[in-house]
Amino acid sequence: MINTIFLFGTMAGLIVISAIIAVIVASSGQPEMGQHSELLGYTIMLVALSMIFFGVKSYRDRELGGVIRFLPAFMMGIGISVVAGIIYVMVWEVYMAYTHYTFMDGYAASYIAHQKAAGVSGAALDKVVAEMEHLKVQYADPLFRLPMTFMEIFPVGFLISLLSAAVLRRSNVLPARG
Repeated sequence: MINTIFLFGTMAGLIVISAIIAVIVASSGQPEMGQHSELLGYTIMLVALSMIFFGVKSYRDRELGGVIRFLPAFMMGIGISVVAGIIYVMVWEVYMAYTHYTFMDGYAASYIAHQKAAGVSGAALDKVVAEMEHLKVQYADPLFRLPMTFMEIFPVGFLISLLSAAVLRRSNVLPARG
């Protein structure tokens, strides 16, 4: 089980990181930071974390003779999610170091610009600017940044783990061949 968790977790982590790096490279290192980028990021995570389903199915079919209970399937999915999340965080930290930790400056500037474009001004805009400055200070702390980065990907893995366990506990769903 551990080998399957590490194999499929590593594949999920590498898929998500490869796709995100491709987006960063395609955007000349300055990806757009609006709602579309969040949608793209979570879509990439969803596709990459489909490895949870394939990992649980592989283990069910190859090691357990085509039958797995909900809890072992769910725990295996969580394990795959944790491995993928750790890889995601590690590579993000390498990217942050490579770019001299400037991500949050660009994110804050983009968010403030979007708020201005939406018509926010005066005291409300001052509040937004103050919130972004506070977030920049928090994000500079690795004890804040690392768990925050992990929590970008882990909830997606948690949901896919639940769905995969619920579906694959039924042995008549995508039964093993041969």
